[in-house]
Formats: sequence, structure tokens, C-alpha cells
Amino acid sequence: MKIAIPLAAGKLSLHFGHCEEFALLDVDPDTKTVKDKSLLKAPPHEPGVLPRWLGEHGANVIIAGGMGQRAQSLFAQQNIEVVVGAPADTPEEIAKSYLDGTLKPGTNLCDH
Repeated sequence: MKIAIPLAAGKLSLHFGHCEEFALLDVDPDTKTVKDKSLLKAPPHEPGVLPRWLGEHGANVIIAGGMGQRAQSLFAQQNIEVVVGAPADTPEEIAKSYLDGTLKPGTNLCDH
């Protein structure tokens, strides 16, 4: 399983479409561990690009602070689960919380 997390200054970016890079974490849901982490420079922000691009990189889940409804629909078309309202933490901590079932998503920080 691969979890994508948008980053700014090494922590979760509050809006995925404006991030500097993505952490792509290769995780084992059975052992609830992060096996590998890659940092990918984000492509230019254009509607519809990120869901396809992350799908091509094998992402199964995207965890973000905020995301518009259209983007969520585009991720769903790529069979990528969307989790919004995550706290601004390190990708490893966010992934661990997700795998442990303790990630408490808050309010979607995007209003479009």
C-alpha cells in the first residue's frame, strides 16, 4: 500500500494543490509499518493533474489537510482513498496514525 502526503517544509501541507512535494510512503498494513519513503517534487498545479500523477506513482491513499470536492471525485476515479482534515505533522507520524486507526481527521480545510 502507498500513502501520498502533500508536504511543505517537511510537514503536511494544509492544501494539497499548493504543496512543494509529496511524500510517498510504502507501508505494510499488516505490520502497520512504513517500509520506504520517497519524496516527489509536485508537478505544476492544474486541475486534474495530481490524481492521475499520484495514481501513476501507485498511491492508494492520499491524506491531506484540505481538498475540494472536485479533486476528491477525481481521486475516487483513480481508486485512491481520500482522507482530509489531517493535522500538520510529519508524514511518518500521519501514516502511523492512519495505519493504527488513530488518525482523527478534522475539518476539511478547503472550501472549494
